[in-house]
Parts: sequence; C-alpha cells; structure tokens
Amino acid sequence: MHQSDKVQSSQTGKIKLRESYQKADFTIEKLAIQAHVSPDTIKRLLGTKQNINGVNRWQVTKIAEVLGIEPTDIVDPKDWYAKNSLPPEFESLIAEKNQSFCGRQFVFDAFQQFINENPCGYFTIIGDAGMGKTSIVAKYVSEHQSPCYFNILVEGRNRPELFLKSIRQQLIDRYQLQNLADADLPTLLVNVVDKLTTGERLVIAIDALDEVEQEAGQNLLHLPTTLPNRVYFLLTRRPYNLSHKRLSVSPGVPVKDLYLREGDIKEYIRFALNTDSDDNNGLRNWIQTRSIPDTTFVEQMADKSENNFMYLRYVLPAIAKGDYNDLSLKQLPDGLQEYYQNHWVRMGMEAKPGQLMEIILYILLEFGTPITCEMIAGIAEVDECDVKQVLEDEFVEYLRKQNVDGQICYSIYHGSFLEFLKSKQKMDSKRKIFKEINQRIADYLEQAMT
Repeated sequence: MHQSDKVQSSQTGKIKLRESYQKADFTIEKLAIQAHVSPDTIKRLLGTKQNINGVNRWQVTKIAEVLGIEPTDIVDPKDWYAKNSLPPEFESLIAEKNQSFCGRQFVFDAFQQFINENPCGYFTIIGDAGMGKTSIVAKYVSEHQSPCYFNILVEGRNRPELFLKSIRQQLIDRYQLQNLADADLPTLLVNVVDKLTTGERLVIAIDALDEVEQEAGQNLLHLPTTLPNRVYFLLTRRPYNLSHKRLSVSPGVPVKDLYLREGDIKEYIRFALNTDSDDNNGLRNWIQTRSIPDTTFVEQMADKSENNFMYLRYVLPAIAKGDYNDLSLKQLPDGLQEYYQNHWVRMGMEAKPGQLMEIILYILLEFGTPITCEMIAGIAEVDECDVKQVLEDEFVEYLRKQNVDGQICYSIYHGSFLEFLKSKQKMDSKRKIFKEINQRIADYLEQAMT
C-alpha cells in the first residue's frame, strides 16, 4: 500500500464524514484548509462530486487526523487495508461464522463505548460453550479487518508461540514494520502505535482464551500487563472461578467483562423463521403442518437449546431438510449432547458399529490436527474416494475443511462434538476399533518417515 493509492468512501463513511465536520463546526472549505486538501477532494468523499477514480490515501488520512476519527470511518476497512489481510488459517472459519450471524448489536455497542471512554484496555466477552462467542469475534474481525487469533483446541492452535507468530506477521504486514521478525508483543505494539494516525486505534481480537494450553504461572498468551494508548484487546472466554484466572494486568489498565444474554437465543430463532431462504421455507412447512404458533416454537426451541447457539446451528437446518419429519416439537432432542446422540443413532452408528464413518471420525479424533483425505484413506486402508464421500456428505456439518500449506485438510469442527466422541471412546475404551485405529496411525506415520 502506498499513500498515493486511490480509495473510495463507503456509504456509511460519507455519513460519518459529514457528521464529523459538522460536529467540529467546520465548513468544507475550512476542513480543506486544515487538512491541506482541496474542497473538491472532500466533496468527492461526501459523494456530492463525481469520484470515478477515488482520492489519495494520504488525503483521507489527513482529513481523519483533523477530525479526530479513523480513516476506516470514511473508507471501508476491506478497502483500506491490504487485500486478504485476514490470516489465511482462519479465513474459512470467519466466513462460515458470518453466514448465519444475527443480532448481538449490544455487544458491539458496549465494546465501542469501552473504546470511546478508555485510552486502551482489555474487553472480555464471557459466555458458556455454544453461546456464539466465536461468531461475535468473526463478525467484528470481518467488518473491521482487525488482527485476530482463534484458539482452536481440536486443531492444536492454542499455544502462545503460535499466537505470537500469527499476530506478529499480521502486524508486520498491516503496518509495514521493519526488523521485527523476532519481536515480542509489547515491542510490536509500541512500533504499531508509532504508525497510527491521529484518531486511529489498534484492536486485536482473540477468541477462546479458555482453550489456551500453557504452563501455569505465566500471563495468558504472554499478553502485556500494560498497554500503550490506543491499543485494545477484544477477548472471549467461558466463565471460570476466580482461582482459575490466568490473565493479569497492571493497576490502572482499563478492563471490562461483558456476559452474554440468554435472550439472544430467541432472537436467533426468530431470525431463522423470518429469513427468506430454502431453510426458512422448510422450517415454516414443518411448523405449519404441526400447527405450532411461532411464539410457542421460539420458546420451546430456546428451552431445548439450553442457550446453546451450536444446537440451533445443527437442529434448525435439520428440521428444514426434513430430518425430523417423524418427530413432534416435544420429541426433538434436548440439548447439544442429546442431539449428537440422536444423530449418531439416525446415521446407523449404533446398529452397525465399525463402519467407515465411525473409523474416519475416530481417526480425526486420535490424530488431533487437520489431516488430508489421502492420509485418512491411508490409515483406514480404504479407497480415497470412499473417504471423501463420507467427509463431504455424511458428517460434513461436524467437520472443518481448510487449506493448509496448499492441501485440503479436515478436522473436527467444534469442541462439543469432540467431547461427544471422547465420551463414546471412554464408554467403549475396550473395543477393538480404538486399538486398531491407534495402531494404524502409528504404522502409517512410521512408514511415512522411512
């Protein structure tokens, strides 16, 4: 990116620019003088003058500095920052989480208020498993193109050194930092602040602090105990006892915790009912054939979900597809674990143990990190096409498909399903299948090394 590159204002940016210069009691001409740009440049950004080619980045920066706002208040962050500024290892996760996102505006409003009222700080979103914490971070990151890291236990992406490596590279690329390839986080933050324009802030989003694997006695992810001004962290975690607290900051560093509300579950269900889509039509047909009032459906589904968004993510599409045409509302599974068990039985996993679907799932469970279809087929000693069919058709909603170093890899999607599989393994630990799978993995890895 160069200061001479051309950019366009967004629709919300036009409004923000107008509101900001009027609030500052500027005319367009006075703002132009203060920012050392022409009045026509401001008019192009306001949309009152034709702007085919855009304006220079440096002009937006100067205008933002004078008004005390960020350049991304005028220009869409996706256009302001470099293309593909989000870390590639999280692109598929962010995209998937944004597909069905709705509501939660109170969270974003609270975080923005925290930023406005504090020079820096840590803002933590707290909620039980499945309450949509990851989706909130994904939505914020997507809209603001913020540096981010998602701790993912099931993929082994939950260590401090992996976090620092990813965030360091994101900051170096975004702010064109020099000679900091081995810098620690405090050093990186100080250097970034020197690059920020007046009114610009740095927000780093980190999801699932509760999944971090780290030696005791150290600050979580080695996060700084003090922060430079204009640096903020947006964090998420599950609730914990105070004795388990692993993040400490120096006195005076602003800190705020925000607990997610149970009522958001009902908002999500209403959103699903009122969205114009094939899923919505299937859901509507299921409800209407059973003469269920919308209010009853919302209330009972909220109860059955046990305030878990992941439950709704699975069950609502399943209803729409006709998977539960033989059940009444009362007969739908209660809670996520019962849903997993229900689906397990419906897929014939209890009636026909040891089938390829079960073998593949346990390979993913035991391997622990993303793995290619070819490797799964090699371990299972079956045709790769058969493995791909299972991965793409049978359990696709439970698996994450991602590009790792140019290869398509698969892993267990969510920790709750991982816990379900582990419970199956624990209950049947003496079954021959577990011993065979572990031995096959060991044999495959040993053969690959020779």
